[in-house]
Order: sequence, then structure tokens, then C-alpha cells
Amino acid sequence: MDVAKCSPLLQLFLGLALLLGLSKSDPDPLQDYCIADNKSPQSFFADSTPCIDPNQAMASHFATSILSKPGNTSRNLFGSSRTLANTVNLPGLNTMGLTMARLDLAAGGIIPPHVHPRASEVTICLKGPLTVGFVDTSDRLYMQVLQPGDSFVFPKGLIHFLYNANSKTSALTLSGLNSQSPGFQLTSVATFASKPGIPDEVLEKAFQINGQDVKRIRKNLGEVDYACLCK
Repeated sequence: MDVAKCSPLLQLFLGLALLLGLSKSDPDPLQDYCIADNKSPQSFFADSTPCIDPNQAMASHFATSILSKPGNTSRNLFGSSRTLANTVNLPGLNTMGLTMARLDLAAGGIIPPHVHPRASEVTICLKGPLTVGFVDTSDRLYMQVLQPGDSFVFPKGLIHFLYNANSKTSALTLSGLNSQSPGFQLTSVATFASKPGIPDEVLEKAFQINGQDVKRIRKNLGEVDYACLCK
């Protein structure tokens, strides 16, 4: 069919169908499972990791103890750590459209405002209390204090945070995200510590601060080891 000769309405419909197809989250698997091949070098980049021979699959490919180990909350000034169960330590997750995360927060610790551009998240408080919240596109804040056993949902792509307001005890949550590659972007780091950096005058006008403020924030965030939050 020659799209150029289609009616404008049909062209619009075809374009919409294409956009909806592109906006879908992780694709459905075409087989029962696809154990991630983490040993062979990846010669091309795709939305999932290549599979091993299904005849080599074992029960251990579908199990991990990575989330049973407490994270190191002293690695950054946020007092928090994020441990992921992904296709590296749980190969059976490959193509399942899932990621799990253990979030450890020291007393007064925080998972700073951030977004997952490719996934919604549900978190279950295992040790609390814990303050959580997200901001929608109308700039409305939805915030809740979770007790152990409580759950909370963060919609896809919206800024959200977790904060342990208790100054004496730690907090712990377990989260599930509906993407094999949800993405993780700290809003503060992305704004003030990008490489190359956003021009100072843009930040000054956007946040109504001066050049000294920009330099101080850049310096503080540049010294943060946030790899443990982004792995």
C-alpha cells in the first residue's frame, strides 16, 4: 500500500497505530523462558539479553539470594542503597518484563527524587515507618507514611521518593518494576551534574538561584557516589 496516496484520516490512523506500538512496554516473550546468556560477549544491542540453549536451563537460573543481603547505606550522603535483582544475578528474568529491588535506608536516609522512564513501581514496606510520595504532571504531591506490610504504587515516569524520617532506626522496602530495564535517573544529579553540564545561566533562571549556589550544588553532587542507587 502506498501510504502517500492514502487519505489524511487513514494516514493519521496509521501514524497513531505506529506510535502506540512504539509506546508499549517490554514485549511479551515468544517462548516459556529465555535464560540470559551472561557469559558470551554481546555483539549487538537489543531490548533483552540473548538466550542460552533451553536444554541447559536449571532451577538455579530462576532463583537468587541477592535481595537477602543488606545494602551498604554509607556509600553516599543520601544514606541509602538500592540492590537490584536483574538478568545478571537472576538470568531467568530475561524477557519477563520484571525487575525487583531491595531499598535500604539508614536512619534519616532517603532515596532522592528520581524517575523510572520505562516502568511503574510498587513498593512494599518491610521495616518502617517510611514516608513515600510522587508528584503528578499537575504538580500535585501524593504522600503516605507506610508501616510494615503496607504497599504503595509509583506511576511510570513520575518523580517519586522514599524517606526514612526516623533518626534512630533503619527502614527497608522491596519493590517490583514492570520492565526488565526500568531506567533510574536522579533528578538532582541529572540537572546539576550532567556531562557536559547544563549552562549555569539556565539553572540560575530555572531555580531562581545565583552562580554561587549553582557551583555549591554542582560540587556537592559531583562528590556523591550514587552508583549504588543506579546499578
